[in-house]
Amino acid sequence: MLSRCQQTLAGPAILAGVGVHTGAHVRVFIRPAAADTGIVFVRTDIKGCDNRVPATGLAVTKTQLGTVISNAGGVTVSTIEHLMAAFCALGVDNAVVELDGPEVPIMDGSSEPFVQIIDRVGLKTQSATRRYIEILRPVEVTDGDKVARLVPADQFEVRFEIAFDNPTIGRQVVDLAVDEMAFREELADCRTFGFLEEVEALRAMGLARGGSLDNAVVIDGDRILNEEGLRRPDEFVRHKALDAIGDLYVLGGPILGRFEGVYAGHCMNNRLVRALLEQPDAWRWRPPAEELAQAV
Repeated sequence: MLSRCQQTLAGPAILAGVGVHTGAHVRVFIRPAAADTGIVFVRTDIKGCDNRVPATGLAVTKTQLGTVISNAGGVTVSTIEHLMAAFCALGVDNAVVELDGPEVPIMDGSSEPFVQIIDRVGLKTQSATRRYIEILRPVEVTDGDKVARLVPADQFEVRFEIAFDNPTIGRQVVDLAVDEMAFREELADCRTFGFLEEVEALRAMGLARGGSLDNAVVIDGDRILNEEGLRRPDEFVRHKALDAIGDLYVLGGPILGRFEGVYAGHCMNNRLVRALLEQPDAWRWRPPAEELAQAV
């Protein structure tokens, strides 16, 4: 059953933490927003210019190890995907995310802390109708053996496949229908991951400065360095599915369709978003089923 009405937060939510790439400590206020606002980020540390950055597909400007959005004035917000995934799964259509730094805090590397924060404040139903992005025909992007596609389906489904030449990861596949309960139980707590030998190179590039065993699964050869180990045997591919859900939510609404990713990442996810937007005959805005029936 599709939800009929849009939702926002019932009150403001507050959180703080470090950015995984910048290492900067950032405070975040997530505020309720009017119907049809969408998700808008506001850089409160920037004055004297437009500091609002709406989360839209065309606003994505960088996708290296995270999703970065920018406005026309060059104001950026980085690493939005885990928060966006929580918004998508919990049905938050409208919110203003104020932050006093350049990057959304990484928290524990998953979406679970964001889910818990939203749960604490609760959600408010709004009078405006929620619209769904219904996939009408397949749309696909490829890059060598990497594939990302959207195909028609009666619900939101995600299939993701990864393969690493590393015995700790190997080949993993996750395939599930994603509603709020499935996200909470199957994906929300799955953390980002990386390889120890890549850390110094990333830091030389200005990335991963805030990364640690507290906010990522770190792999050294055939060992997991985190004392707690993995939360799930296939936590790696489940986190990639979580990322994809957040990356797709920049389309501006929940999807009625099936996403399939093979060896994909943030770049391929956004290429798919842009490919869909460039093909208006491949999708349509669809009201909830009850309104669709009344219109017939």
